[in-house]
Formats: sequence, structure tokens, C-alpha cells
Amino acid sequence: MTRLVFMGTPGFAASVLSGLIDEGCEIAAVYTRPDAPAGRGRGLVASPVKQLAEKYALPVIQPRSLRKPEAQDELRKISPDVIVVAAYGLILPQAVLDIPRLGCVNVHASLLPKHRGAAPISAAILSGDEFTGVSIMRMDAGIDTGAVYSRSMIPVLSWDNTGSLTQSLGIIGSMALLDVLPQLINGTIEAVPQSSEGATYSPMISKEAGRIDWSKSAADIWRQVRAFQPWPGAFTTWEGKLVKLVETFPAPNQPKAAPGTVVARAGEGAAIGVATGDGVLTIRKLQIEGKKPMTGEEFLRGARGFIGAGLG
Repeated sequence: MTRLVFMGTPGFAASVLSGLIDEGCEIAAVYTRPDAPAGRGRGLVASPVKQLAEKYALPVIQPRSLRKPEAQDELRKISPDVIVVAAYGLILPQAVLDIPRLGCVNVHASLLPKHRGAAPISAAILSGDEFTGVSIMRMDAGIDTGAVYSRSMIPVLSWDNTGSLTQSLGIIGSMALLDVLPQLINGTIEAVPQSSEGATYSPMISKEAGRIDWSKSAADIWRQVRAFQPWPGAFTTWEGKLVKLVETFPAPNQPKAAPGTVVARAGEGAAIGVATGDGVLTIRKLQIEGKKPMTGEEFLRGARGFIGAGLG
């Protein structure tokens, strides 16, 4: 049986690992990022991949870097035939790429060469892409520049956000990988080099990227809200408090107020309308600092003076 090492960290990667487990693959070790502080108590929390690996009693290794010789020596001792990588979060140096006889295979959540980099799912939504997908590629020393074994495409729906697309693409990625691996093992598949034409790069997202600029169009802000849900969240401020927008949609009617002004209740359910640089953004669900998410109607019941206010 082919000996496999898996490297991944978030929920997307856990979906891919789950598919390998269900298929009965021989997983010699699971690599994931070190436990990280989370929550109000800032206690250390294991990644979704680590939690899944421990559930199935798979060996877990958590180096802070794969550049150190001792980490590379440990991997050589495991002697994998192939390394599968999915949203791992650490760079694999050439010395690591050279270890498995069948190479290192990456499950990347975009239609390469578009949206290479750390945040391809958010980037697809921000760009207004009608379609996205998963690429299975042979890794090289570049960032998502390796030759591609397969691409699987799905539509980006108007209600999709990064959370929902991550779930869908995790399933698609798992299925695509399980289709490619037997062909790779049997030597019946060829990877096709990527074209540099149309290549884009999606860098890691910072928390500040969620701050809303109300001078942008309602459509742009709507995409921002979806792209940064659930993290870091698209946010604005009101009376010094942070307000996260959870669910919105753009309305074509032109505002008669400065961008960022709450203009009126708009639509069914007493949703909130906010003037933008082009159009009105209707807010169906939001979350004020220290509170649970609520509908626009629920929020307005306890927020007198919100209509007509300026959001920062």
C-alpha cells in the first residue's frame, strides 16, 4: 500500500483528510500547525486537522518550520511515498519536496493559475468570480505554481460566503484528490504546466481588511461581507462601538445621503439601508460589539437614533 503523509491545518484540510481516512489510505503521519491561542481565554486550541487525526489515532507532528534539518530528517525516517498538502500554512522547502518518490501533491481551493496564495476562497468572492473550484497540483518551489493534475469547478452562488464555499470546496477537493491519487500511483496521469497568463495572487488576510469603506459601491461591500464571513468579519463603527455585518445585499437605488449614512428601513423584515458610493447596502443581519448576531429588525428595536446616523 502507498505510504502517505498528510499536511494541513483548517477545516478545508480536515475535509480532505477525512476523505483519505474513509478511503482506507495508509496515513503514516499527519502534520499540522502548532496549537494556537483562541477564544476569550486565549487557551491553546488544536487545529481541525489535529482534532480529526487524534480521533482516528493517527500520529500527529507539529513543527514550527520545515526548514530545519531535524524536521526534515524526521520526515525522511517516516519515508512517505507521497505527501498530500491542503492549506497547511507552512512553506515546504525543496529538501522536503524531494523526499517522497511520487512527489508532493497540493489540494488548492482555486482554479489555478487564478488566486494562488493563502486566501483563494475569499479572493474568488471579492473578485466577483462566477465560478471557482479546486486544483490538484504537483508542488514545486514556487507558491502554487506547480503543474496541475486536475481542476474541478463549481459556481459561486449569490448567498455563498467564505464559510459555505470552504465546506463545498473541501468536499470537492477530497473527491478530486481520490480520483488523482490512484492514477499518480499507477503512473497513468500527467501534470500539465500552468500558464502564467491570468495568474493572480491572494495574500494572507489581515483583520484590518474587514474594515468597510463606505465610499465603495454597495456591490463591492456586499462581496467584502461575504468574503470575510466568518473571519475576520466585515465591520464598521457606530457611536464608538464595533459593528460587524453578517448578511447584506446591494440595492440599485441611489442614496440621497453621504456614504455611510443609515438612510431608512429597507425591504422586508425592517432591514437597514446604508448609503454607499454607489447604491444602497441593505443589512439583514449584524452584530454589535459584545452582543449576539441579530436581524435588522431586532437591532432597530433597541437602537433609537440609528436611522440617520453615520457609520465610521
